[in-house]
Amino acid sequence: MQISNFVRSLAVFVLALVVAACGSKTPQLAKLAPGDVIVAFGDSLTYGTGAAEHESFPAVLEQLIARKVVRAGVPGEVTAQGPERLPEVLDEYRPKLVIICLGGNDMLRQLGEAQTVANLRAILRKVRESGAQAVLVGVPRPALLTSAPQFYADLAEEFGIPYESAVVTGVLYKSELRSDPIHPNAQGYRKIAEALADLLRKSGAV
Repeated sequence: MQISNFVRSLAVFVLALVVAACGSKTPQLAKLAPGDVIVAFGDSLTYGTGAAEHESFPAVLEQLIARKVVRAGVPGEVTAQGPERLPEVLDEYRPKLVIICLGGNDMLRQLGEAQTVANLRAILRKVRESGAQAVLVGVPRPALLTSAPQFYADLAEEFGIPYESAVVTGVLYKSELRSDPIHPNAQGYRKIAEALADLLRKSGAV
């Protein structure tokens, strides 16, 4: 009787692990051809403030995955400006994939979270309408002990897209990876690029 209960408990445990693994599976993307363009769309974190242009995460990511990655970052941009700027970027570069990393300036300026979410949702819809795929990058709240707000994960789930939740937070926690309290240095941007390259491989994009 005790063995039977143990086996039953073990089976339930294994099933729970399988369900958890399935639930954490990275959403899959269509594989990018060698000539396809990726746009990294965001603010100063995408621009590469705190490092040289060739040390920004889009530049490093381009080297890691052997695909053209356009650095479309504007320092200081808030999410409300994203939907206005995005169509011109999409028209110019015709990307197959857009990496979106926005929201930090909204939080620094204490803009409303509901509006931030609405703006990010509008950006993701415009990307989808253009025929491109999307990847979302979470940005932490400005605080001593923090993480990316839950709304990033919720949006990624809503749109069924890959989401990198931890790397920016992890980089900004470490003084040796920062150029100032809110921007990485060259080593920090490389960590972000490496995490995104890994996510794109897991998603099947490269």
